Amino acid sequence: MSRPDLLQDNIRVTLFKMTVPMMMGIVSLMLFNLADLYFVSRLGTDALAALGFTFPVCFTVISLAIGLGIGMSATLARLLGAGESDEASSLASDNLLAIAIMVALLSIVLQFLIDPVFTLMGAAENLMPVIRSYMQIWLIGSVFLVVNMVCNACMRASGDTKTPALLMAGSSLMNLCLDPLLIFGYGSIPGFGIEGAAAASIIAWSVTTLIALHILYHKKKLLVVQSLDKQRVWGHFRSVMKIGLPAALSNMMTPIAQAVLTYLVARHGPEAVAAFGVGNRIESLSLLVCLALSMTLPPFISQNFGAGNIERVKEAYKQVAGFALVWQMLVFGLLMVVADRIADIFSNIDAVKVLIVLWVFIVPCGFAFQALTFLTASSFNALHQPMRAMRISIMRLFVFSLPLALIGSQLYGLQGMFIGLVVANALVALTAWGTMQRFFKTL
Repeated sequence: MSRPDLLQDNIRVTLFKMTVPMMMGIVSLMLFNLADLYFVSRLGTDALAALGFTFPVCFTVISLAIGLGIGMSATLARLLGAGESDEASSLASDNLLAIAIMVALLSIVLQFLIDPVFTLMGAAENLMPVIRSYMQIWLIGSVFLVVNMVCNACMRASGDTKTPALLMAGSSLMNLCLDPLLIFGYGSIPGFGIEGAAAASIIAWSVTTLIALHILYHKKKLLVVQSLDKQRVWGHFRSVMKIGLPAALSNMMTPIAQAVLTYLVARHGPEAVAAFGVGNRIESLSLLVCLALSMTLPPFISQNFGAGNIERVKEAYKQVAGFALVWQMLVFGLLMVVADRIADIFSNIDAVKVLIVLWVFIVPCGFAFQALTFLTASSFNALHQPMRAMRISIMRLFVFSLPLALIGSQLYGLQGMFIGLVVANALVALTAWGTMQRFFKTL
């Protein structure tokens, strides 16, 4: 598929062309994480537990990368839409340099905080050497991870989602090949255990980062060699962080809320926790299409916003919202049909199967509203309204989801909790939609 013209081509066709590659890229990232989990699990319980403890810290860095990518994409796309290609190239160059330096400094600081942070998280003493050996290497590679993700955001800002998807897939494939080699060794090549898993990730990120930088410089012309002007660099960095920082904080709230929900579920027994864990995996797959759409919609909106095509922005949001509601209800219907089969796949314990089926028949009913909510938040980021997007995220997690889940759990047990989550998603979706409509009237 050729790269679409975000300012002229048919809205529906354009978003379709951009979203399909992103879906493939997201799937490849899921496989990246599953590969690490699978091969590390072969090292034993301690290694797997250590990897589990590293998730919150790693996710914090990834959330920062996602936020920076959102800020970069929104700012860059608006400049490109306004025809300011030289300023766009200057901004992208300054920010990639500033981001690399910032993450390198953050990595150094976190190296000294490994022991106190993971001790505070409750890691047992026998796990600390394993955690330390993994994180020391992972943090070094985090510079490549973050720069890689921001480079991909730069490409999406130009309307190219195919190249970032290919880079994501290439990174996952490289990691899949390197994991067993570096973890277990082969022939004369020694195995490095969990350190090998971290090293495999670093190599995959670094190679794809170099390729991405090459593409941005030689093909996209979004990187330029320019004099180092502190005032210019700081101005460009601030413009991206105005959107990127709230977006990063919004992403960081999700695991916090998820931890609280897991705590509420745990009060109903280990079978409920197992079923809820299965539900979380089903949720990520069920929302895959709309998640990909939430990554391709912002460049479209930002470019048209920068070009002054406000009616085109409104129409795109309307079409995407309608699609999300219809698509996710179809997914809900399909899940209900195959609920028993899903339960059989994920568990052989009858008590867990019953709760998985209960989850399938209730929670996915709210996925349509959930999709509308995060699509609205990503649209606000694209319209350079990051605080509105952040308020929607706070509202979803802490004003509606957690309180209604707690009330439902207290009144009607686990079933009541699941119903509370659906009601919360519906209420926040209506609020988000209304907020967007009011904002459109000001444009």
